[in-house]
Amino acid sequence: MKSSSNSESTEVENHVSLCPFCRIVAGEAKAEIIYEGVSSIAFLDINPINFGHALVVSKGHFSDFSELSDDVLCDIVSSLKIVSRAIIDSLHPAGFNIFNNNGLAAGQSVFHFHFHVAPRYNGDGLKIRTQLKVYESPEQMAEYAKMIRGKIEVNDKSGERK
Repeated sequence: MKSSSNSESTEVENHVSLCPFCRIVAGEAKAEIIYEGVSSIAFLDINPINFGHALVVSKGHFSDFSELSDDVLCDIVSSLKIVSRAIIDSLHPAGFNIFNNNGLAAGQSVFHFHFHVAPRYNGDGLKIRTQLKVYESPEQMAEYAKMIRGKIEVNDKSGERK
């Protein structure tokens, strides 16, 4: 348990100095900011899938989705909707992707929570290929559902992640 505000201050300073998104939020790194909400900020990705690809980022440092509070998530989703509409209205893409990566195995490269909003165009070259799995039996599927439901029930009762 943290015993002083001094250690909390040092932790925040470390995030700002090391995390590129914290540096942008703090105004210490340059970014093309396109929108700012109460708990979120949106700016253009420096390595876009297509031009206009934006990131909607939490202002506070959260490593991934599981760390977000409900109020921060609500603000981020509201900002995500505003930014998505602006991309659609200004760039007229044929479609768009909204995605988020959580953890190295999922492709997360910056460990500060963010959503991508990527405008998409026919023939833009981006292909998302998956190797879909098939449950061996209805019983196997039911077992996975049981494991997940069990954690949902625990989380709902306590209001905290276990």
